[in-house]
Amino acid sequence: MKKLLLLLLALLTVGFLAACTANEDAGQEEPAEGAESEGAEETEGAEEGGEKVLRLNNGVEPTSLDPSIGFDAVSWDPLNNLMEGLTRLDQESVAGPGAAEDWDISEDGLTYTFHIREDANWSNGDPVVAEDFVYAWKYMLDPETASAAAFLGYFIKGGEAFNLGEGSADDVGVSAIDEKTLEVVLEAPTGFFLDVLTNPAFFPVNHAVAEENPEWFAEAESFVSNGPFTLESWEHEQEMVFAKNPEYWDADTVKLDKVHWAMVNDTNTQYQMFETGDLDTASIPPELSDDLIDGDNVYIGDYGGLEFFRFNTTMEPFQNKKIRQAFAYAVNKQDIADYVVKNGVEPAYGFVSPGFTTPTGEDFREVNGELVPYDAESAKQLLEEGMAEEGYDELPPVVLSYNTSDTNKAVAETIQSMLSENLGVDVTLENQEWNVFAEAQQNLELQFSRSSFINDYSDPVNFLESFITDSYMNRTGWSNAEYDDLIAKGKSETDDEKRYEYLYEAEKLLAEEMPAMPIRYYNTVVLEADGVEGILRHPVGYFDLKYADKN
Repeated sequence: MKKLLLLLLALLTVGFLAACTANEDAGQEEPAEGAESEGAEETEGAEEGGEKVLRLNNGVEPTSLDPSIGFDAVSWDPLNNLMEGLTRLDQESVAGPGAAEDWDISEDGLTYTFHIREDANWSNGDPVVAEDFVYAWKYMLDPETASAAAFLGYFIKGGEAFNLGEGSADDVGVSAIDEKTLEVVLEAPTGFFLDVLTNPAFFPVNHAVAEENPEWFAEAESFVSNGPFTLESWEHEQEMVFAKNPEYWDADTVKLDKVHWAMVNDTNTQYQMFETGDLDTASIPPELSDDLIDGDNVYIGDYGGLEFFRFNTTMEPFQNKKIRQAFAYAVNKQDIADYVVKNGVEPAYGFVSPGFTTPTGEDFREVNGELVPYDAESAKQLLEEGMAEEGYDELPPVVLSYNTSDTNKAVAETIQSMLSENLGVDVTLENQEWNVFAEAQQNLELQFSRSSFINDYSDPVNFLESFITDSYMNRTGWSNAEYDDLIAKGKSETDDEKRYEYLYEAEKLLAEEMPAMPIRYYNTVVLEADGVEGILRHPVGYFDLKYADKN
């Protein structure tokens, strides 16, 4: 342990740690740190000409502004301010009216009828119509689209069959009753469906524009939006500029004239930009956390998500459950939270993050307890037993992969040291740029790799469903029929208390099988300049500038 503490001190001294504000792909993997699309205009509030301009940092280029493809936080944050679905999270983080002014739900909970606002328009003046949602959702579910978000459409009748090539688009339960009325039929009653619809994957697409130009989303000149802002300009890999959308049905609520989004993938650089007024919000570099965290200009809030590491169960030695457990138990998550990531993050001893209220009014995390403890002695015993089961005299070489960022490097080096000290295992580290890393992980080419998950909607089943057989988010090669059954029941059971019992069992089974090991839960820690107000940062949901202001 002395060696580990010396390493931690060295990490902090050289100051190469970076704040990790959650951003990940689909369920969502984190492409870069500092990508919590935030920042604001200079401290005077308005720039030349009297415009209110908010200066933000998106960290990196959005993966895509096609709602079906940009399934990660660096795409979601811009999309949620350019576009709007049928529902939108309100100032209390509850799914309320968006493009739909109201809706009716059948007695059996299967049929939703949405009434789209008469004054809901696209930025080019076209009306937002029911067919725009039919087009967008069937495009998302079309197997040819290969959308990472398609699994969210499985709540809709016929959605899964169509996406798996076992059904047709005509069988998907979404239809335009008339120009402004959309009917959606579900596979099973889903009490959180209105919350699911706030995800950008369910945003509409102007079907007339998309049919004429399938690449409508790729450039500012062709982009059409139906949300609070329009895409005025887009200098790829460098900056986006949003302008207030006069066609938005609630334009009177929008106070900002423009939003500038930088793309700076370095925590210390974006902090310096905040200090000079080039950004008005920034994440805190961990080495400055002790000095800055208690300041008056710091926003701290919950953020539903988890940093974790995946084991590839198709590669040695992680086909063995006890070896996976040994690695997980050998990592001191509290030390990683306190000394490496810092900024008030909490260590993760389970997979579902805190903040999900059970039917009995308790927190899911507290009810299901600590499932993945730090226990170095048990870890050693499990490693010995696992190696004996596999006939190993020595462990096959292990490579830990992570996507490039200072924080990810610091966490990986700390885990490397802990595994060496607690298990006597030498782990080799490799880093890859995000796009290369994400593809390799998806293709099961990485042996032991970093991941993170940002909730797509506000229910604990959302993370747990990532590990069902053949899920896009599984990325471990692990498959368990009992687990698949528990998740299916955890999504369809109408008795909420019984539904949560299935979810408790599923999380315990996931911890027993350990295809992945949790590290820490996310939070939101943001420096905010004087005069910035009204930015919505939902615990589970999408960064929202509709109510933002700069005085």
